[in-house]
Amino acid sequence: MADRAETQEAIKVQGEVVRKLKAEKASKDQIDVEVAKLLELKLRLGGDDVKHQFVLKTPKGTRDYNPKQMAIREKVFNTIVGCFKRHGAETIDTPVFELKETLTGKYGEDSKLIYDLKDQGGELLSLRYDLTVPFARYLAMNKISNIKRYHIAKVYRRDNPAMTRGRYREFYQCDFDIAGHYDPMIPDAECLRIVSEILGELDLGDFHIKVNDRRILDGMFAVCGVPDDKFRTICSTVDKLDKMCWEDVKNEMVKEKGLSEEAADMIGQYVSMQGGMDLAVRLLEDPKMSQSKQACAGLGDMKQLFSYLELFQVTDKVVFDLSLARGLDYYTGVIYEAMLGPAGATTPPPPPPPQAGAPKAEESLSVGSVAGGGRYDGLVGMFDPKGRAVPCVGVSIGVERIFSILEQKAEAEKVRTTEVQVLVASAQKNLLEERLRLVTELWNAGIKAESMFKKNPKLLSQLQHCEESGIPLVAILGEQELKNGMVKLRTVATREEVDVSRADLIEEIRKRTSTV
Repeated sequence: MADRAETQEAIKVQGEVVRKLKAEKASKDQIDVEVAKLLELKLRLGGDDVKHQFVLKTPKGTRDYNPKQMAIREKVFNTIVGCFKRHGAETIDTPVFELKETLTGKYGEDSKLIYDLKDQGGELLSLRYDLTVPFARYLAMNKISNIKRYHIAKVYRRDNPAMTRGRYREFYQCDFDIAGHYDPMIPDAECLRIVSEILGELDLGDFHIKVNDRRILDGMFAVCGVPDDKFRTICSTVDKLDKMCWEDVKNEMVKEKGLSEEAADMIGQYVSMQGGMDLAVRLLEDPKMSQSKQACAGLGDMKQLFSYLELFQVTDKVVFDLSLARGLDYYTGVIYEAMLGPAGATTPPPPPPPQAGAPKAEESLSVGSVAGGGRYDGLVGMFDPKGRAVPCVGVSIGVERIFSILEQKAEAEKVRTTEVQVLVASAQKNLLEERLRLVTELWNAGIKAESMFKKNPKLLSQLQHCEESGIPLVAILGEQELKNGMVKLRTVATREEVDVSRADLIEEIRKRTSTV
């Protein structure tokens, strides 16, 4: 009984939290989180009434998108695809689920985030975690040795969602990859150019792209005294430097992963270094780093990479940062990650949920990386029966985080959710058939048009519909216009009206909408 009383009291307290958030007009995501907690508490009480209540909500870490949000998403996708095509990429698609064995052992410590599907008495399956491993499987299965491809699709992770920061359990990835044997660093430099083009076109504000190399990291770990069997796990900890301060990262390495304090301190000295080609040159002369053949190979390629980046005119956006690790196991060479803000800015730890009424301008600073990728030369060979390697390098654009930023920017703006160019309207009653004839003519000519679903709509309501929906033109039919074979064409923004002959209407609409 005591437990039941405690639960009832917790329900009362949580109910107050929800009511307060609603009164303060907090964000929907924040309210949904607290409502979910309240419903969970109510379910603990048991009883038939509660057990059979159906809660109408989306699953944790997922969301619906309204027409305004979808219009923003479509614009972002068009920008990204336009860039991929400009660089000569073709597209593929793969199943949303893969054999569990295909995904196992490819993601290091993140493997625990893979969604396994319930065994249906057949194959053991998992939802795809990213688009890179399915791409490698596709190359090996189809014996493809070179391709420049892009792929935009949903992936799934059992992560702790932070929805105000664009972290979900179901989300889109936009990947661009170059597979094949090519001269070093030319494809890698093009991938970085693509990231720079996309983030520039999306107008997200200042950004920078961190680059490093797995060989430089592994060489650094070796000269700092990290045992071989701890390379990957220490790499995963270093990867948290964009979310945690150095002291917390050091504590995890020493106390949780058993690394000596001396080795951790030496790593700390290196991971604080940032620069460009000059840093690569300096590290090649470093007494410790120069002892590692692996590190020297990576540093030599880093110098070459920056020479190509200079030709691609993106060196102002790229910084060589030894703290960049990227925790995925399959990377073998260059790795990179794009962050919002100027180079050298540190990323703060994730903020608490915003308070109701708090300004949102700073939220975009905490979305984390907005693109990432690198070279993975060994992944395809893992799937090939004969172990044939196909070198690959690629980048993934973090579109959900980009959407979060652009949605915040568009909150106060009017965003068109349709592409209708002209509304066919009537000025008098009993002209439904004439409206339907005209809208059909326009559709046949490929013009985006619509007419209201009423027999006798008022002209004022038709014009108001255009203003609310952002439709630029109205083709108005009246009895006099029909007798004369004319249509009154109205420009909604200026309210200017001109009489156009029925025969010239399509051409006139095309002329006027080509500049809209």
